[in-house]
Amino acid sequence: MMHSDPNLSSTMPDQTEDEYGLRNSSASAVGTGMYGRMSCEGSPVMMSPWNQASPFTQTEWSNVDENLPQNGLIGSLVREEGHIYSLAATKDLLYTGSDSKNIRVWKNLKEFSAFKCNSGLVKAIVISGEKIFTGHQDGKIRVWKVSPKNQSSHKRSGTLPTLKDIFKASLKPSNYVEVKKNRTALWIKHADAVSCLSLNEEQGLLYSASWDRTIKVWRISDSKCLESIPAHDDAVNSVVSTTEAIVFSGSADGTVKAWKREQQGKHTKHTLMQTLTKQETAITALAVNKNGTAVYFGSSDGLVNFWERDEKQLNYGGVLKGHKLAVLCLEVAGGLVFSGSADKTICVWKRDGNIHTCLSVLTGHTGPVKCLAVEENLEVSEQKDHKWIVYSGSLDKSVKVWGVSESFIDMNNMGTMQQEQHVISHSEVVMSDGSFSSSTGGASSHQRG
Repeated sequence: MMHSDPNLSSTMPDQTEDEYGLRNSSASAVGTGMYGRMSCEGSPVMMSPWNQASPFTQTEWSNVDENLPQNGLIGSLVREEGHIYSLAATKDLLYTGSDSKNIRVWKNLKEFSAFKCNSGLVKAIVISGEKIFTGHQDGKIRVWKVSPKNQSSHKRSGTLPTLKDIFKASLKPSNYVEVKKNRTALWIKHADAVSCLSLNEEQGLLYSASWDRTIKVWRISDSKCLESIPAHDDAVNSVVSTTEAIVFSGSADGTVKAWKREQQGKHTKHTLMQTLTKQETAITALAVNKNGTAVYFGSSDGLVNFWERDEKQLNYGGVLKGHKLAVLCLEVAGGLVFSGSADKTICVWKRDGNIHTCLSVLTGHTGPVKCLAVEENLEVSEQKDHKWIVYSGSLDKSVKVWGVSESFIDMNNMGTMQQEQHVISHSEVVMSDGSFSSSTGGASSHQRG
């Protein structure tokens, strides 16, 4: 089975149609009696929480007191047309993108609408008001608009960059840059797959990252490409913009970089602020908390490292070990961190200060978990027990919907701390002055996300 992500194909098991009980466009809901399994590492007396050899134990939800908060499966959305590569949730709608080139819209666990692009699997989706931006394998960013009269009607309103801007830029030879050996392209166009998108609503900016090693900055109001940042030495797998004028990027070259955004008249300029890590394994996912004080990054070795920001710079915080294979997606919501992996699981971590505890591991997917989206469950947000709705998209062609609580459940000490603090493994920290702090290296494993 071939995938656009070359390093994921080996993780996909052979599957037949008989393994799926739902055909075509369908959804299934499950009650509390069919919650997914929860697993965390065992007691520190019995097992070191950093032992990576088969660290998981499984406990059925039937053994849990029904009065305690539960993290588990609410329902599944299945349409047998392609692997799910991207998700975006807004209010009561969920947008899903796949390698079928379709973008499907779901509401209340049922298909609500759909629209299709002409080419390029859908690798990223972000929503800004009535506009939906989709990033594609063919290097294009497509813009869609929701009809104000009919929420289910979506029409394509343009492409980034616009044809007008491409024509104007093509008239000047200086607008062409070398993208590969003996190959040039306009600097305003991505020359390879768009791997991810990130919005900065306050500034009206859209960031796109690509396998062409660049990050491009777009002004949403007029679709102008303001800047192209030659960010990394290999494919850029993730980019995240924060409200603090800082943009983070992670790459298959093993680095995570922090960029400072500055306004220079009508122009924006991003300068390298700090290289957080330089490791031999690929950076495959990034997530930042709401106030931008902590950044998490997942790697192809299955680890999630995090950094914390003080007044001067970012400092290393620790590593979360809970996955057996590459971490493919990360999300932060409230006091929780969610990590999805090629090992088909989703780890739910609770942050208390700079200590992270594994609340549960959500299982049920039969393929790698490629993307995540988290929405607040407004129906219970005023209660003491804060809950979240988590959407997970997988290369098993399904989207699963989970209910997650921030309350901690101690099941025979299964939630013991799973974090190594202030020990930097298999990486180098690159300081702002260019100096290095080295440690042991790991096996090389470059990966495009």
